[in-house]
Amino acid sequence: MDFGFSEEQELLRKSAADFLSKECPMTYVRQMMEDDRGYADAVWSKMAELGWTGLIYPEEFGGAGFSMVDLIVVLEEMGKASLPGPFFSTVCLGGLTILEAGSDEQKKKYVPGLAAGQTKATLAFLEENARWDEKGINLKTRKGTKNYSLSGVKLFVPDAHVADLIVCAARTTSGITLFVVERQQPGVSVRQLKTMDQTRKLCEVTFDKVSVGAEAILGTPGSGWTALKRVLDFAKVALSAEMCGGAQQVLDMTVDYAKVREQFGRPIGSFQAIQHKCANMLVQVESAKSAAYYAAWAVANNSAEAPLAAAMAKAYCSDAFRQVSAEGIQVHGGIGFTWEHDIHIYFKRAKGSEVTFGDATWNRELVAQLTLDQEPLATAS
Repeated sequence: MDFGFSEEQELLRKSAADFLSKECPMTYVRQMMEDDRGYADAVWSKMAELGWTGLIYPEEFGGAGFSMVDLIVVLEEMGKASLPGPFFSTVCLGGLTILEAGSDEQKKKYVPGLAAGQTKATLAFLEENARWDEKGINLKTRKGTKNYSLSGVKLFVPDAHVADLIVCAARTTSGITLFVVERQQPGVSVRQLKTMDQTRKLCEVTFDKVSVGAEAILGTPGSGWTALKRVLDFAKVALSAEMCGGAQQVLDMTVDYAKVREQFGRPIGSFQAIQHKCANMLVQVESAKSAAYYAAWAVANNSAEAPLAAAMAKAYCSDAFRQVSAEGIQVHGGIGFTWEHDIHIYFKRAKGSEVTFGDATWNRELVAQLTLDQEPLATAS
């Protein structure tokens, strides 16, 4: 087994780092934090030209045909830059769900536009019960003679305000069913929410008797949860890679600051207490990377351990990013608490990412149940 990245993957990493350094400095991030859309068309188009929006989609649908391991290389660099915009929601949520659950005809219809960056998509999953499992999906559907009617509310839907397509998870008499709904469709209303992490826009999506035909169902009625389980595993790993990048950036910022900030006539990095903090941060960052990389390999190879590895990575990386960001602020001292310093942006993203797809407690419960080789029981809050 090769435990390192290939030469091609390292070149991809360097290319991503160079692009984001130029196109996504913190000045751009701060601008997009204040922008209602949360991204600039010019940057999105350049990302699409680089092939990022189609990186993991099959070549037959206009993608590059790369694997999850290739994608996390890019996502890690995106995490370092705190990249705003709908990349994660389009590629890792909405687009992947269509790829996992859709028929060949549906894939041919939707995926080429997603791969080319011409179409944006997202996944409407979470409801007011805040459960990231099958029992949490209760959005109502009513089947008519020709169409289905969708009624209910989905919460914290990423980038729904700019998505062309919203993949909605709903409950039918057959079980969990996935519907592809156009954002501009009558009965669909989107309200942007005020959240801690301003780099990632989250929305409330209301479906008021939205009429959709059978052609809007991804795959077959009742088969949605099978696809969603794999999508959630993939998304957890993708978010874990992002968090690893963010934690690495916080560590780098903190070490650099400790070298130049002087107290009592010497750099604070020379004090043992600061050295211990930085050393502990390094251990957490490297351990988080190990968990995320293994989970990416497991998901990419459709390993039987993929659900377990994804839950372990999400649990560990959530804690690591939050703790590293908090320690980074402490080392920075008073300046770290100000709006002018960038480190608070990473702490807020850490807190937002921590609860997405279930916090560490939720995912550790999944680890416990999967280790016992039982169906996961949703008892964690």
